[in-house]
Amino acid sequence: MPVNLPEAIVPVVLRALRANRTFVSAEGAQRRIRERELRPEGYGPPGRLGSGIRVDVEKSGGWPVYTVRPPVVRGGVVYAHGGGWVNEIAPQHWHLAAQIAADAAVAVTVPIYPLVPFGAAREARDGFASLVRRSIDRYGVTSLAGDSAGGQIALSTALALRDDGIILPQTLMISPALDLTWSNPRIPEVQPSDPWLATPGGRVLAEHWRGDLDLRDPAVSPLFGDLAGLGPLTVFTGTRDVLNPDAHVLRQKARAAGVPLDFHERAGRVHVYPLLPTRSGRAASRDVTRIIRAATAA
Repeated sequence: MPVNLPEAIVPVVLRALRANRTFVSAEGAQRRIRERELRPEGYGPPGRLGSGIRVDVEKSGGWPVYTVRPPVVRGGVVYAHGGGWVNEIAPQHWHLAAQIAADAAVAVTVPIYPLVPFGAAREARDGFASLVRRSIDRYGVTSLAGDSAGGQIALSTALALRDDGIILPQTLMISPALDLTWSNPRIPEVQPSDPWLATPGGRVLAEHWRGDLDLRDPAVSPLFGDLAGLGPLTVFTGTRDVLNPDAHVLRQKARAAGVPLDFHERAGRVHVYPLLPTRSGRAASRDVTRIIRAATAA
């Protein structure tokens, strides 16, 4: 998308690009899975991510794991990229990781985790939990962040770490997928306005991603987990997103569990709007770095 895209044009562009073709039908999701199985996407970062930003890569647990770091590091973030559990990391994810690194003075760990049809929820959660522990050992105070499918991974991982006695200072989610049963009764109300996501393909991808787990297992659908004892949460969500209704359920459950949740909702904004080159997207991405910087400094 071009820089400085007008807000009102975003849904038009997404529909013109058929951004929802993976999600609008079960057949579309199956085609996408087959495409990615036969022709995996590249995942390397752009050649330049900003002045002073260093990028390194190593293997950890069999995954390529990148680290995006500024000259001075005061903590860490592990970032889970989105893509419906089937699409690889995109340039927007890399640029956000670099912005977080530069503005929050943290080393951002970016794992290239196995996707559908080769990856599944349990493996992702356990791999991310291991990387959070590694980041704590290397860089000190560490937060989790993720968008869309990566938001699901982030919250599922935070729950598992909590169970192991590790309370994170911040788990930040951008338009997270929280309930892979796709059963929220408000989803059909939002669906006509969403130019990106849809239930039919989402159900197919969820069935693959769950592996041998029940769809309601917190490793798959963290909305079904017990939130008590988690550290602070942050959610960014737009109202033209079928995942928005579940974000409201998370807000209610966090309040009932006594978990602080910073809720950023923008009317008329689409899925993962903080990653888009719009005025509201740039403002939200600045909020992301501010929140992570504050969690690191606390």
